[in-house]
Amino acid sequence: MTLQDHVFRALADPTRRSILLMLADGDRTVGEVASRFDMTRPAVAKHLKVLGDGGLVTVEARGRERINRLNPEPLAQVAQWVARFEVFWDARLAALKTEVETKDD
Repeated sequence: MTLQDHVFRALADPTRRSILLMLADGDRTVGEVASRFDMTRPAVAKHLKVLGDGGLVTVEARGRERINRLNPEPLAQVAQWVARFEVFWDARLAALKTEVETKDD
């Protein structure tokens, strides 16, 4: 599995997307992340591992705590990949606009 595959796998889950939004507001421990969800701490740790596998989260050990931090770089790669399809949508929307505008004629 490529790194890009790991990123898309990580983003596929709504809980993991929520965790990313939380980490965008600041670094959090596993306990802090878990306190926001109705799931066990080990379940949250598994989600954080998947995010880490995708390079979206980095972990820093501070004593006994593990601080999770958002790494936005892989999201830029996703944005570049998605941008490839803008041409498709631009052409489709332009055709739709033309169709709608000529229907009245």
